[in-house]
Amino acid sequence: VQLQASGGGLVQAGGSLRLSCAASGRIDSINAMVWYRQAAGKQREWVAGMISNGSTYYPDSVKGRFAISRDNAKNMVYLQMNSLQPEDTAVYYCAAVDERLEYFQGQGTLVTVSS
Repeated sequence: VQLQASGGGLVQAGGSLRLSCAASGRIDSINAMVWYRQAAGKQREWVAGMISNGSTYYPDSVKGRFAISRDNAKNMVYLQMNSLQPEDTAVYYCAAVDERLEYFQGQGTLVTVSS
């Protein structure tokens, strides 16, 4: 499975961005898709997850502001981010776990939120 995140950029506090993740390869083997972020000098943080039945999961830090979705026809996964704050500034990565519990991750995309 190959993944490529895109859609990052500079946004003012309170603004929105939608990140995209293009998946290719053994798409049918994917059991879960996840978005992570890593801010400078901080540990990686999980921000959204979706399992094969469409159920979604979020940590409290982004619940109500972020939404993960997918377009199976386009092999795309999205992360809609609303009400962005400077603390959301990070490199965002999409990742996948397949049926063998193998983990895949693509290059990240930088999101910068200015105050």
